[in-house]
Amino acid sequence: MLVVNVKENESIDKALKRFKKKFEKTGVLRQLRKRQAFEKPSVARRNEIIHARYVGQLRSNEDI
Repeated sequence: MLVVNVKENESIDKALKRFKKKFEKTGVLRQLRKRQAFEKPSVARRNEIIHARYVGQLRSNEDI
């Protein structure tokens, strides 16, 4: 659990901003989104290969 101590005379906006930074650093949202959009390892590998081919074609066309 994240805890953000609010200092004396500190505005709520600043405290909220510090909380958001801490929350983002933990990577909770990133992990949640990744888990929601789960893809099988075989599909992930296939997509990696397709992407590598695409990038390779772009680079070979760039040389021409």
